[in-house]
Amino acid sequence: MILPTLTALSSNMFRLIKKSKNSKARRGRLKTGHGVLETPFFMPVATQGTVKFASTEDIRSLDSPILLSNTYHLMLRPGEKFIKKWGGLHKFMDWQGALLTDSGGFQVFSLAAGKTKSGQSLVELSNNGVKFSSYVDGSKHSLTPERSLQIQSDLGVDIAVVLDECVALPAKRKYLQASVEMTTAWAKRTKQYAKKLKGKKPLIFAVVQGGTEKDLRLKSAAELSALDFDGYNIGGLAVGESEQEMYSVLDYTVDALPLDKPRYLMGVGYPENIIEAVKRGVDMFDCVIPTREGRHGRLFIWDNRTSGQIKKLLHSKARAKKSFYTTLTISNAKFINDKNPINKNSKIPELRNLSRSYLNYLFKINEPLGKRLATLNNLEFYLNLMREIRKSI
Repeated sequence: MILPTLTALSSNMFRLIKKSKNSKARRGRLKTGHGVLETPFFMPVATQGTVKFASTEDIRSLDSPILLSNTYHLMLRPGEKFIKKWGGLHKFMDWQGALLTDSGGFQVFSLAAGKTKSGQSLVELSNNGVKFSSYVDGSKHSLTPERSLQIQSDLGVDIAVVLDECVALPAKRKYLQASVEMTTAWAKRTKQYAKKLKGKKPLIFAVVQGGTEKDLRLKSAAELSALDFDGYNIGGLAVGESEQEMYSVLDYTVDALPLDKPRYLMGVGYPENIIEAVKRGVDMFDCVIPTREGRHGRLFIWDNRTSGQIKKLLHSKARAKKSFYTTLTISNAKFINDKNPINKNSKIPELRNLSRSYLNYLFKINEPLGKRLATLNNLEFYLNLMREIRKSI
């Protein structure tokens, strides 16, 4: 596909090539070690080096240029040193596209509420980093900003994320303030450690935190922008706040980030959330929703999809709603005798040729094939959504 002529700011690895006249939506090109990615884009989640119920060949057939994996899980199993001996995560999982790994921080801190049998917390947080017990075998581990980056480098990924503290909301302001200060301190340490990395280095993205406190978000954005990272993540959202609160945070946070660097909204979300975030200038997304919903038998299906409809939603001041797609709970009794194809518009033969009745049956007998087909349907929906969004900017 030939992209429009460069019309805006550019850096060595990211070019902003087009911007909407009626919103902050924008298109760009992000250069990685495994290809140039058109933004905005969505990353299917391959947490442990695999997308659940889908192979890398399946993902290639959907034309996804990038996957997201998780530092925390991969350091525990099979271990970054093991993967490095294989020649890196790309080779280990047979993936030729780009790879992004998050820092592992979210997974570590999500265990903070957990306790051992003796009543001790599974996570010990300090200014140096975090110590935690493995959920696999109870073994002790530590994760510092430096170690997080080194693990991601050993994995051989294209984009690495700085270790940060992701705070569940609602949270007290005093705690959020301390968290922002620690996140900045860890970002500085990561930046320094990056100079010591040998061989091919990943792009490094920092994470803006601050909860729903505007001044703390702006403080975090300003401090991290001054450190000149390759990209900026907006973290700590979709963790307990309302949808309106999330959009409000995006309204002022995105504007505070550099124009010539990619912006990545972590862990969001439903299709209408993605459209609203693109309208606010976000470039990158990931979320477990399409795969998780698929495993539970819920399918995303276009409702009279047209580029014009997505374009209208992108440029409308009204909030995007679930108006351009429907969700089917395929295990419902109404699909028992439904002879319609699972998805008549899919480019995947099984989704075009197999009936909804058959998929209903697969879920009834708990056949893994059903989860695979539903997962592929939903990933195809999300990836097509991003193509429609890019065409509409």
